[in-house]
Amino acid sequence: MMKTKILGLAAALAALLLNSCAGYKLGSMLPPDIQTVYVPTFINKTKEPLIEIDTTQKAIQEIQRDGSLKVASKESADAILQVTLTDYSLTPVRYDTQHTTQTKEYRLWLTANLVLKRAKDDKVIVDRPMVRGQAVFEVLGDLTSSKLIALPLAAQDLARNVIATCVEEWPSKEPAPATPASPVTPGHVSPAPVRTSP
Repeated sequence: MMKTKILGLAAALAALLLNSCAGYKLGSMLPPDIQTVYVPTFINKTKEPLIEIDTTQKAIQEIQRDGSLKVASKESADAILQVTLTDYSLTPVRYDTQHTTQTKEYRLWLTANLVLKRAKDDKVIVDRPMVRGQAVFEVLGDLTSSKLIALPLAAQDLARNVIATCVEEWPSKEPAPATPASPVTPGHVSPAPVRTSP
Protein backbone atom coordinates (compact mmCIF):
# COMPACT_ATOMS: atom_id res chain seq x y z
CA MET A 1 0.00 0.00 0.00
CA MET A 2 2.76 2.39 1.01
CA LYS A 3 4.72 1.52 -2.14
CA THR A 4 1.68 2.33 -4.30
CA LYS A 5 1.29 5.74 -2.64
CA ILE A 6 4.98 6.54 -3.17
CA LEU A 7 4.78 5.60 -6.84
CA GLY A 8 1.66 7.72 -7.29
CA LEU A 9 3.33 10.71 -5.62
CA ALA A 10 6.41 10.34 -7.84
CA ALA A 11 4.24 10.23 -10.97
CA ALA A 12 2.35 13.34 -9.91
CA LEU A 13 5.59 15.19 -9.21
CA ALA A 14 7.00 14.21 -12.61
CA ALA A 15 3.87 15.47 -14.36
CA LEU A 16 4.09 18.76 -12.48
CA LEU A 17 7.72 19.25 -13.52
CA LEU A 18 6.95 18.46 -17.15
CA ASN A 19 4.09 20.97 -17.21
CA SER A 20 6.21 23.67 -15.63
CA CYS A 21 8.95 23.13 -18.24
CA ALA A 22 6.62 23.02 -21.22
CA GLY A 23 7.57 25.52 -23.91
CA TYR A 24 11.01 26.17 -22.46
CA LYS A 25 13.93 25.46 -24.78
CA LEU A 26 17.28 24.84 -23.16
CA GLY A 27 19.96 27.22 -24.39
CA SER A 28 17.63 29.76 -26.05
CA MET A 29 18.49 33.36 -25.21
CA LEU A 30 15.92 35.07 -27.42
CA PRO A 31 14.34 38.23 -26.01
CA PRO A 32 10.57 37.92 -25.53
CA ASP A 33 9.66 40.26 -28.39
CA ILE A 34 11.45 38.14 -31.01
CA GLN A 35 9.18 35.24 -31.90
CA THR A 36 9.16 35.19 -35.70
CA VAL A 37 11.77 35.69 -38.42
CA TYR A 38 11.81 36.41 -42.14
CA VAL A 39 14.58 34.73 -44.15
CA PRO A 40 15.23 36.30 -47.57
CA THR A 41 17.24 34.33 -50.11
CA PHE A 42 20.90 34.31 -49.14
CA ILE A 43 23.19 36.64 -51.06
CA ASN A 44 25.80 34.66 -52.98
CA LYS A 45 29.15 36.43 -53.36
CA THR A 46 31.09 33.25 -54.15
CA LYS A 47 32.07 32.03 -57.59
CA GLU A 48 29.93 28.91 -57.19
CA PRO A 49 26.52 29.48 -58.82
CA LEU A 50 23.13 28.74 -57.27
CA ILE A 51 24.37 27.62 -53.83
CA GLU A 52 22.16 30.30 -52.27
CA ILE A 53 19.12 28.14 -53.05
CA ASP A 54 20.18 25.08 -51.03
CA THR A 55 21.61 27.13 -48.17
CA THR A 56 18.47 29.26 -47.80
CA GLN A 57 16.20 26.20 -47.82
CA LYS A 58 18.33 24.44 -45.21
CA ALA A 59 18.28 27.50 -42.95
CA ILE A 60 14.47 27.68 -43.07
CA GLN A 61 14.23 23.96 -42.32
CA GLU A 62 16.62 24.35 -39.39
CA ILE A 63 14.54 27.19 -37.92
CA GLN A 64 11.46 24.96 -38.12
CA ARG A 65 13.33 22.05 -36.54
CA ASP A 66 14.90 24.14 -33.77
CA GLY A 67 11.58 25.68 -32.68
CA SER A 68 12.97 28.81 -31.02
CA LEU A 69 11.60 30.97 -33.85
CA LYS A 70 8.83 30.67 -36.41
CA VAL A 71 9.30 31.56 -40.06
CA ALA A 72 7.06 34.46 -41.13
CA SER A 73 6.54 36.86 -44.01
CA LYS A 74 8.54 40.07 -44.23
CA GLU A 75 5.45 42.10 -43.31
CA SER A 76 4.66 40.17 -40.10
CA ALA A 77 8.08 39.02 -38.84
CA ASP A 78 9.68 40.36 -35.67
CA ALA A 79 13.18 40.00 -37.12
CA ILE A 80 14.94 39.63 -40.45
CA LEU A 81 17.87 37.24 -40.93
CA GLN A 82 20.26 38.38 -43.65
CA VAL A 83 22.98 35.93 -44.67
CA THR A 84 25.72 36.52 -47.24
CA LEU A 85 27.72 33.60 -48.60
CA THR A 86 31.31 34.81 -48.86
CA ASP A 87 33.36 31.73 -49.70
CA TYR A 88 33.04 28.26 -51.22
CA SER A 89 36.21 26.18 -51.04
CA LEU A 90 37.56 22.65 -51.17
CA THR A 91 40.46 21.25 -49.15
CA PRO A 92 42.00 17.82 -49.80
CA VAL A 93 41.42 15.23 -47.07
CA ARG A 94 42.68 11.97 -48.60
CA TYR A 95 44.69 11.09 -51.69
CA ASP A 96 44.51 8.07 -53.96
CA THR A 97 46.93 5.42 -52.69
CA GLN A 98 48.01 4.57 -56.24
CA HIS A 99 48.13 8.14 -57.57
CA THR A 100 49.39 10.38 -54.76
CA THR A 101 48.71 13.55 -56.75
CA GLN A 102 45.03 12.67 -57.22
CA THR A 103 42.66 13.69 -54.45
CA LYS A 104 40.23 10.96 -53.40
CA GLU A 105 38.36 12.85 -50.69
CA TYR A 106 37.65 16.55 -50.16
CA ARG A 107 36.21 18.76 -47.44
CA LEU A 108 33.72 21.30 -48.74
CA TRP A 109 33.65 24.56 -46.79
CA LEU A 110 30.86 27.15 -46.89
CA THR A 111 31.58 30.50 -45.25
CA ALA A 112 29.02 33.22 -44.58
CA ASN A 113 28.31 36.30 -42.51
CA LEU A 114 24.98 37.00 -40.87
CA VAL A 115 23.07 39.94 -39.52
CA LEU A 116 19.84 39.57 -37.53
CA LYS A 117 17.84 42.80 -37.28
CA ARG A 118 14.60 43.85 -35.65
CA ALA A 119 12.08 44.37 -38.40
CA LYS A 120 10.45 47.43 -36.86
CA ASP A 121 13.55 49.61 -36.55
CA ASP A 122 16.42 47.75 -38.30
CA LYS A 123 18.31 47.57 -35.00
CA VAL A 124 21.08 44.97 -35.20
CA ILE A 125 20.59 42.15 -32.71
CA VAL A 126 23.26 39.70 -33.88
CA ASP A 127 26.17 40.49 -36.20
CA ARG A 128 28.56 37.66 -36.95
CA PRO A 129 31.23 38.24 -39.65
CA MET A 130 32.02 34.54 -40.14
CA VAL A 131 29.98 31.37 -39.76
CA ARG A 132 31.05 28.14 -41.46
CA GLY A 133 29.62 24.81 -42.50
CA GLN A 134 31.42 21.80 -43.91
CA ALA A 135 31.05 18.30 -45.31
CA VAL A 136 33.55 15.62 -46.32
CA PHE A 137 32.87 13.78 -49.56
CA GLU A 138 34.54 11.17 -51.73
CA VAL A 139 35.09 11.82 -55.41
CA LEU A 140 32.94 9.31 -57.26
CA GLY A 141 33.16 9.80 -60.99
CA ASP A 142 33.72 13.48 -61.79
CA LEU A 143 34.35 16.21 -59.22
CA THR A 144 31.43 18.40 -60.31
CA SER A 145 28.84 15.68 -59.63
CA SER A 146 30.47 14.81 -56.30
CA LYS A 147 30.32 18.45 -55.19
CA LEU A 148 26.60 18.56 -55.95
CA ILE A 149 26.07 15.56 -53.68
CA ALA A 150 28.08 17.15 -50.85
CA LEU A 151 26.48 20.60 -51.05
CA PRO A 152 23.25 19.76 -49.13
CA LEU A 153 25.33 18.30 -46.28
CA ALA A 154 27.54 21.39 -46.02
CA ALA A 155 24.46 23.62 -46.32
CA GLN A 156 22.81 21.74 -43.45
CA ASP A 157 25.89 22.17 -41.27
CA LEU A 158 26.03 25.88 -42.10
CA ALA A 159 22.32 26.22 -41.29
CA ARG A 160 22.79 24.63 -37.86
CA ASN A 161 25.61 27.03 -37.05
CA VAL A 162 23.72 30.07 -38.34
CA ILE A 163 20.61 29.37 -36.28
CA ALA A 164 22.63 28.38 -33.20
CA THR A 165 24.45 31.71 -33.44
CA CYS A 166 21.14 33.57 -33.49
CA VAL A 167 19.37 31.77 -30.64
CA GLU A 168 22.20 30.64 -28.35
CA GLU A 169 24.80 33.38 -28.55
CA TRP A 170 22.53 36.35 -28.02
CA PRO A 171 24.43 39.40 -26.70
CA SER A 172 24.14 39.66 -22.94
CA LYS A 173 22.42 42.58 -21.27
CA GLU A 174 24.42 45.72 -20.70
CA PRO A 175 26.17 45.68 -17.30
CA ALA A 176 24.47 47.49 -14.47
CA PRO A 177 26.02 50.85 -13.52
CA ALA A 178 28.70 50.62 -10.87
CA THR A 179 27.66 51.40 -7.30
CA PRO A 180 29.29 54.67 -6.18
CA ALA A 181 31.91 54.29 -3.49
CA SER A 182 30.91 55.19 0.05
CA PRO A 183 32.34 58.52 1.25
CA VAL A 184 35.30 58.24 3.58
CA THR A 185 35.12 60.16 6.83
CA PRO A 186 38.27 62.27 7.45
CA GLY A 187 40.56 60.57 9.91
CA HIS A 188 38.86 57.20 9.40
CA VAL A 189 40.88 54.33 7.96
CA SER A 190 38.87 51.64 6.18
CA PRO A 191 39.84 48.08 7.12
CA ALA A 192 41.86 46.17 4.53
CA PRO A 193 39.89 43.58 2.57
CA VAL A 194 40.22 40.05 3.82
CA ARG A 195 41.42 37.56 1.22
CA THR A 196 40.02 34.10 1.36
CA SER A 197 41.56 30.99 -0.05
CA PRO A 198 39.99 29.85 -3.34
